[in-house]
Amino acid sequence: MGLIPASFIDELMSRTDIVEVINARVPLKKAGREYKACCPFHGEKTPSFTVSPTKQFYHCFGCGAHGTALGFLMDYEHLGFPEAVEELASLAGLEVPRDESPGTDRRPDLYSVLAAAAGHYQAQLKRQPDAVRYLKGRGISGKTAATFGIGYAPDAWDGLLRQFGTDDAATARLAAAGLVIERDQGGFYDRFRGRLMFPIRDARGRVIAFGGRVLGADEPKYLNSPETALFHKGRELYGLYEARQALRQIPRLLVVEGYMDVVGLHEAGIPWAVATLGTATTPEHLERLFRVTEEVVFCFDGDRAGRQAAWRALENALPTLREGRQIRFLFLPEGEDPDSLVRAEGAAAFTARLDDALPLSEYLHDELASRVDMSSIDGRARLAELAKPLLARVPDGVFRALLVGRIARAVGMDEAGYARFVDSAASAAPPRPPPPPARPRSQPPGRTSLVRRAITLVVHFPARAAEARLSPDLAGLDRPGMDLLAALLEDVAQSPNLTTGGLLERWRDHEAWPHLQKLAAAELVTAEDVASRELQDCLDHLEYEEVRNRHEALFEASRTAPLNAGQREELKALTARLARRPVNG
Repeated sequence: MGLIPASFIDELMSRTDIVEVINARVPLKKAGREYKACCPFHGEKTPSFTVSPTKQFYHCFGCGAHGTALGFLMDYEHLGFPEAVEELASLAGLEVPRDESPGTDRRPDLYSVLAAAAGHYQAQLKRQPDAVRYLKGRGISGKTAATFGIGYAPDAWDGLLRQFGTDDAATARLAAAGLVIERDQGGFYDRFRGRLMFPIRDARGRVIAFGGRVLGADEPKYLNSPETALFHKGRELYGLYEARQALRQIPRLLVVEGYMDVVGLHEAGIPWAVATLGTATTPEHLERLFRVTEEVVFCFDGDRAGRQAAWRALENALPTLREGRQIRFLFLPEGEDPDSLVRAEGAAAFTARLDDALPLSEYLHDELASRVDMSSIDGRARLAELAKPLLARVPDGVFRALLVGRIARAVGMDEAGYARFVDSAASAAPPRPPPPPARPRSQPPGRTSLVRRAITLVVHFPARAAEARLSPDLAGLDRPGMDLLAALLEDVAQSPNLTTGGLLERWRDHEAWPHLQKLAAAELVTAEDVASRELQDCLDHLEYEEVRNRHEALFEASRTAPLNAGQREELKALTARLARRPVNG
């Protein structure tokens, strides 16, 4: 497993429920012992994507996509293996251990560097009266400032460098963490200077980046950390960790634009606000939000820029919509932001505004209707055309049907006819391609052999396979795939509670992994309660064939030359074994 110990991957897979992981991203429906959905990796209207909670494995019979919970995250969210492990570990409440031997990934060093920088900035805040006055003037208490870890970066070019850049290696870590910038003429300087500092935390509360805000009118008003090995602004949300710490259940999340808005709302008793980090709200942001809550309210200024930002948020939200999820839009009075408004009118009045926020369906209709003349046939036809590509991006289901109905009624069209009109746009859109194989395929062992059948049974029923007995005669058998079968049986014997998904993750770095995944995805008519017996039959057949082949070889050799004493004894023993252990077929 490279930098992450294999034992941790075992524990992570044992604590992960693939149904929960996938259902948070793709709505699943129970179908017997499995779950089904329309495949997220290619366009389809009839569900062919199945998820097995028993095997902890998914497979699409349409495009062939398949894998474990880790593999799904890698393909669906375009994550690397370490990032997918981090995501699953966060859901399971586990800390990812890493091998810190020389030459390995130094990301754990970055966590410690960023934590030390956060402590340094917090200490500096207490020595900066202007910064403290600014926070007090915005109504921020010391308790709230401490909750968010707010600090201050002095207006110096080398404040962090003097504190932590003790040698070239330390300076390199500061640069990798995005805290210092290399000069063109050589040397480094602090990225953040003369700014209030807002630590950005991941799901487990670790500092992964910073946002800095000037106290006066300097530009830029906000400055964020650059993209690093730890920080990807298109996925992170400021204040989400603090919201989850403040509330056990979060019925609603409010998305605002600035750090001070989040902090100010928290101070006012509204601890469920988050902010994007200087970027438009992405589908990744929304998926992260909907893992925590079922209702998201976007809060924007009522000016032109705010309206444009809201429309971008709507467009990015469409592919994430489904029943059970609600998105609404709140536009503030001109000249107000959430922080100033909640201080002016109080938390109760501000919350009442949220209750009256526009549902996405109403905002979609109203915004498009404002662009056309609804009193004319031409204008209503134009509205239908404008809505068509937007509705086509909404996944099939109740929510899409209701949206289609809303627009159809507005333009005076038959709902079924307009639905077909929208479906034509959806079917014309290029389907999302299935994920490519992770590595070149190796030649599968024992293509039509008993060995292949045995390997298939082990992969599908690892817990049952733990009961099987491998004869010593087979352990070193020179037969295609036998080494792989023996290793798999050793794995399941040592870990009898392994699922299919857990077993596959043990073999991710092996050349046989793509083939094992294909075997796991193959349909198998064998019932679980007879899998152990069938596997043992395969092993018994293999043992019988090996005994018979050795017997025939010795018998043929005896016809051309006398056998020595050892060979005669072996032939006698083999003859006895064949006589007492007949095998059909």
